Amino acid sequence: MQIAHLRRRTRRDILRLGALAAASQFCAPALAQNAAGRVVVIGGGFAGATCARALKRLDPRLSVALVEPNAAYTACPFSNLVIAGLRDLRDQQFGYEKVRAAGIELVALSATAVDPPSRAVTLADGTRLSYDRLIVAPGIDIGWGALPGYDEAAAERMPHAWKAGPQTMLLRTQLDAMKDGGLVVMSAPANPFRCPPGPYERASLIAWYLKTRKPRSKLIVLDAKDAFSKQKLFQNAWGELYPDLIEWVPLSSGGKLISVDPAALTLTTDFETYRPNVANVIPPQRAGHVAELAGVADRSGWCPIEPVSFASTLQPNIHVIGDAAIAGAMPKSAFAANAQAKVCAAAVASLLAGNAPPSPKLINTCYSLAAPEYGFSIAGVYHPADGKLADVEGAGGVSPLDAPEATRQEEALLAKAWFRTITAEVFG
Repeated sequence: MQIAHLRRRTRRDILRLGALAAASQFCAPALAQNAAGRVVVIGGGFAGATCARALKRLDPRLSVALVEPNAAYTACPFSNLVIAGLRDLRDQQFGYEKVRAAGIELVALSATAVDPPSRAVTLADGTRLSYDRLIVAPGIDIGWGALPGYDEAAAERMPHAWKAGPQTMLLRTQLDAMKDGGLVVMSAPANPFRCPPGPYERASLIAWYLKTRKPRSKLIVLDAKDAFSKQKLFQNAWGELYPDLIEWVPLSSGGKLISVDPAALTLTTDFETYRPNVANVIPPQRAGHVAELAGVADRSGWCPIEPVSFASTLQPNIHVIGDAAIAGAMPKSAFAANAQAKVCAAAVASLLAGNAPPSPKLINTCYSLAAPEYGFSIAGVYHPADGKLADVEGAGGVSPLDAPEATRQEEALLAKAWFRTITAEVFG
């Protein structure tokens, strides 16, 4: 199914899409008649902040606390533009003033322990927060040590930049310092990881930077997979925009990174050792540390959930949303986190009112930029089936491979509009 309808969306449509998809089946007034209780949300990203605000909208009488130690959230979507010198990191940062103004208790401390039997969260200062329901939205952590040689010290030499902030700027600084004619090598991990098309958008925008600023340079992408999200669209764009600049090395050609040496600045696969001027290593990931504290992560490092309410299958009265959750066919993206948060909020409000939540449908739309004015997207619709979130057959779509330049430009504009609208909804 092609997605001409995506190209016709207005900015208002983009803002309303997630809310309608995630919450249209739930009746807020009915919930508000009976619901009351205390909900603690850990994590103030797209999932956690959305969920806290949605809970308050559904029932203003609910006591909602958002546990988030950082004064501002630095968004990962569009951070690849920062790396390419096309955007300021400050444009990625969002405060919590409007979240607090919505009647949510903002707790600016880290959670250090979770006691499911007692339904309590311990904070860094020793304070305990009790809850009727706990919502865990910890995002991801880097799997330090999962790739031999790659640890926190190595990341200062070979930045991952997969958590936006100082790492983003470190990679940007390294690219700026590289002489024309240099070699950039980046690696993409095996699934699952945050933002499946993210490494390939990053490769595209680094290639754009090199093409426009250091045209004698080269980019090699080492991949632990033979297939990736929007592959045909990305490779079509690379052939059109960067024919001699990007080399993609898949798993079957020896693309899987098996070790790194940060001191020597080398990356080793089964077939070859690379010695780049700049190394961007995107390592394996897992659910954020809070998931481990709460006992909601399994041996995979991710969090199994029940797909109607996003309740943990490992701990009672705890729900997991966003990148940390094992969400079946639904990818780990900001749009998905936002949609899951609304479904979870409605389910929790319903459960606190003594009602069973209805089965939801969720939408995800993911935009990618291959150049500042060259965009494309993929969309999916998901529903609970056999204990997991599955694709609704025939309901998704992808940008046409043969779209004209005007369409690519329009989708790039839609991508930027989506980012403005979702950040305004969550943080504004």
